[in-house]
Amino acid sequence: MSLNRRTVLLAGAGAAAGLLPGLSGTAAAAAAARDLQPYASYWYPDSLPSGTPGTGITWRALKSWSAAADADLAFNAASVPLAARFTPTPANTTARSGQARVQSLVSFGPTAGNPSQGAASADYYALTHWAYVDELVFWGGSSGEGLILAPNAPIVDAAHRHGVPVLGNVFLPPAAYGGQLQWTRDLVQKDSAGHYPLAAQLVAVADAYGFDGWFVNAETSGGNAALAADMLGFLKELKALGTAKGQRVTWYDSMTVGGSVSWQGALNSQNQTFFQAADSMFIDFRWSQSSLASSGTLAQQLGRSRYDLWAGVDVEASGTSKSVNWNAIVPTSTAHVTSIGFYRPEWTRNHLPASRTPGDFHAADDLFWTGASLDPSRPDTTASWRAPALSVADRSTVTSVPFASSFNTGHGLKWYEDGTATSATAWNHLGLQDRLPSRRWVTRTTGQRPAVTFDFADAWRGGSSVLVDGALDAPTTLDLYATRLPLNTDTDTVVELTHRAVSGSVRVELAVATAEPDTAGGAPPYTYFPVSSGADWGTSTVRLTGLSGQVRALGVRLTATTGPVRWRLGGLAVRDAVVTPAAPAALRITDSDGGSLRFAWEAAPGPVRHYELYRTLPDGTRRFLGGTCQRAFYAGGLAAEQGETAARFELRAVGELFTVSTPVTTTHTW
Repeated sequence: MSLNRRTVLLAGAGAAAGLLPGLSGTAAAAAAARDLQPYASYWYPDSLPSGTPGTGITWRALKSWSAAADADLAFNAASVPLAARFTPTPANTTARSGQARVQSLVSFGPTAGNPSQGAASADYYALTHWAYVDELVFWGGSSGEGLILAPNAPIVDAAHRHGVPVLGNVFLPPAAYGGQLQWTRDLVQKDSAGHYPLAAQLVAVADAYGFDGWFVNAETSGGNAALAADMLGFLKELKALGTAKGQRVTWYDSMTVGGSVSWQGALNSQNQTFFQAADSMFIDFRWSQSSLASSGTLAQQLGRSRYDLWAGVDVEASGTSKSVNWNAIVPTSTAHVTSIGFYRPEWTRNHLPASRTPGDFHAADDLFWTGASLDPSRPDTTASWRAPALSVADRSTVTSVPFASSFNTGHGLKWYEDGTATSATAWNHLGLQDRLPSRRWVTRTTGQRPAVTFDFADAWRGGSSVLVDGALDAPTTLDLYATRLPLNTDTDTVVELTHRAVSGSVRVELAVATAEPDTAGGAPPYTYFPVSSGADWGTSTVRLTGLSGQVRALGVRLTATTGPVRWRLGGLAVRDAVVTPAAPAALRITDSDGGSLRFAWEAAPGPVRHYELYRTLPDGTRRFLGGTCQRAFYAGGLAAEQGETAARFELRAVGELFTVSTPVTTTHTW
């Protein structure tokens, strides 16, 4: 990014292990001697800096990387395939499909010391508004740590579940931030046959790690036309090789055809050859209304879509207070001009005080993505911050049965199973995030509107539930999911709701629509099915008798019988039959050092949502250690219980309906 806007990511402190408390005592000493914690991968292209790396930093060359020699690959390789998405009838009359899209450049953690599979903290940028994002860039890199970043698996798994591709980052820093032109030359070096070996390496990394391509950001000055020609050749080969693997490439508006670094704030003759060699281009923040208009026109003249251009909007410092000429990108009365490229929207977490809670973060994030009304069906068009929900139609991946959600956002203060906390440790792991409602929160009532939030004080499964809190002085319908779920008329498709009334009493009805609204912003034509309700967690089962075709929308209608009401929704499932996954096999400990253990296992046959690892204590109780979509897991900070000579562990496969397999076990002798 341009010099006055670039924030260099510095090396972070060591991160907590898995979902467990920090290390202490002898376990900490052992971990200091040999750190078994796997971290997200990062590299230099080829040559390394002079001197020695800082504490916790490992210098590596991408040129010498191989999947076979990657000791942490099992922890870092994503496993969830990229889901197909559809666009339902827009929730409002201002959002448009087929026009502007959103690219999001996010720094989820430091370059070095970023745990592969989550950590023991709920304080995390747990993005949930995937429905508005078309491409996620795993932003980061620094001259003292590494320049090429592969996204960690939980982020890719969560994004893929919602149909969003994820790009790794290639950052060649400005000289003012330690950038060396040799690193650019290393990246675009050619072999004796005239090919670009590091282009092939980047494609191989993305293929092995399971993500979707690369964002290339060449900002080191001092180049010339010959270096620019090499960069263009490299980019073409990267795209050609990547396309064959289903990968994509985004180019950043920095290097010009003459080799200098000169941010254009436009698509023009200085950078159009790079744009033509890539799938899309991020336009630097210095754009103007006229430069975006000319950029869109030029893209079309080149036979490309104007929406392959991301107009950069830097929200790192001021977030929703940022002054943006939105009409230059997404005018309200004419066609959108380009797409939107958000730089560092994790401001929604970072600007909050250190005492922030998950609820504080989601409140800020909802405001960023949905807008001041907090209801995309009734967008606030007067606010200066034009949230994406006002302009961009949401998408959904809920297209097949079985489908289930426990409204788990991927972080929490505890871990719950069947309404009971099985771990009191705070945690984050985006790979455990469910497919979440895309329209948060569409609430239809003639009375007072309740507050609707993700809440972390109680859950049925995972770390969160949906909390509806308000007078409910009139029947209130909460839209949950836009879907394309086939109905089985032979057996009657079943919907299950898991819920409880915390205070007040409420009549609950399941809302099901088999058609979409006739017009944008309209309400789905729901049919309502009564369900039982009570003060304790309970699951209500509804057979969709008499309906045919597809379920196009799911929601709930709440009517207070005694108010005000606080009501929680902990789970929703749509199924034809109960499907229980088969068990994994060959659970084993592959490495250990004191209280730090690495586990591996063989995949369960058939579909599996994720795996969950437990420790069985001497008194027979089970303690949740963590979950992952991978077939390897790290746990640290473990110690023998009183009188225990060997620790016992159980692993289960979890299916789409959150049914669990029989366990496979192993032990570790202290």
